[in-house]
Amino acid sequence: MDEINLSVARRDTLALVLAGGKGSRLKNLTGDQAKPAVPFGGKFRIIDFPLSNCINSGMRRICVLTQYKANTLIKHLQQGWGFLQPALNEFVEIWPAAQQTSEEVWYQGTADAVYQNLRTIRQHHPKYILILAGDHIYKQDYSKMLKQHIEAGAVATVSCIEVPRETAHEFGILDTDTDSNIIKFVEKPKDPPCIPGNPDRSFASMGIYIFNADFLIDLLEKDAVNKDSSHDFGKDLLPSLVGKEKIIAHRFQDSCVYNKTDDAYWRDVGTIDAYWESNLDLTNVIPDLDLYDKRWPIWTFQEQHPAAKFVFDSDLRRGEAVDSLISAGCIISGGTVRHSLLFSDVRVHSFSLVEDSVVLPGCVINRHARVKKAILAEGCVIPRGLVIGENPEEDAKYFYVSQKGVVLVTPDMLKKVPVQPEVS
Repeated sequence: MDEINLSVARRDTLALVLAGGKGSRLKNLTGDQAKPAVPFGGKFRIIDFPLSNCINSGMRRICVLTQYKANTLIKHLQQGWGFLQPALNEFVEIWPAAQQTSEEVWYQGTADAVYQNLRTIRQHHPKYILILAGDHIYKQDYSKMLKQHIEAGAVATVSCIEVPRETAHEFGILDTDTDSNIIKFVEKPKDPPCIPGNPDRSFASMGIYIFNADFLIDLLEKDAVNKDSSHDFGKDLLPSLVGKEKIIAHRFQDSCVYNKTDDAYWRDVGTIDAYWESNLDLTNVIPDLDLYDKRWPIWTFQEQHPAAKFVFDSDLRRGEAVDSLISAGCIISGGTVRHSLLFSDVRVHSFSLVEDSVVLPGCVINRHARVKKAILAEGCVIPRGLVIGENPEEDAKYFYVSQKGVVLVTPDMLKKVPVQPEVS
């Protein structure tokens, strides 16, 4: 396919971002907002990554399907994603769940979410439909996947990432032939099929699909009346096509926008430990995810804050941060920050310490407090002298402690903490 035709194909593609997930494994971080709205990387929200991938890939007709506690997400989209040009048929539309079937039910699965919006999809007259999850961190050029889809003459293409075969039982696995045709879908198999020619690796589905639009619409209408279906792309629709239609696997390595480590970066930050690790990776000298690449920017909305500020420089107290990301609006006032990521508008007061921690917007760490290996949810005010992250048993009395010892702290949890003794 030449470049001109690929440009036309991009414009004929409608991207659907499924952003209604609850994200319950993130515990209290998703207590009042959907997982795609959770902050990430100092200034972004998780959904900014698939949306930015669409923009950078030249696919500018985007619809975001919301459901669970969508207020924060909708507000973010309205404030930060209104820069496209409707006159040029560019848009980010928000499609809240509206119980659009005769049964008047909420979305029953990923396929049902798309099915319930078929009327609106038809109004856009797409030739291709790109389906994305709104809750993963990665950089991908979807136009390369689209190119392969069209050249192969496939009705559906599934993006997949290579995983070690010994951990493949944790994923939905694709079995393919040497021409990338999918010959089987296996959900969390005990004996995973390997990649042809590579016995130590398996293909895991990323939940990223491209369909021919007319084919998908017909498929969804048939699935909707199938009482035995759970109405999910990975569990029902795609496996039903094996051996009947041409469906192919797209190697994520072929369209990943590489980082400085030359690895194909893709993260599901759906657990407290994974969220903490992925954020703190950004503080490394060479992080796995390169957010400084101007060729593939991540777009977002951000409030206007002044520059980060560091004050006091004496032997008694010094405002300092090392191996850390400090966002705009932060003031490090005589405290110390080590190997941590601070979102906007955080205050770190004198004689306090923040170490190995992720601090979300608007938090305050008061004097003589110590916070280690923690995630502070938005708006936390850490009392003077409180110590977090040094005594797991004590932490567990008031906070959530993850399997790997990360302490999640929220404003409501802090209300249960006894008043701390005065520290001189």
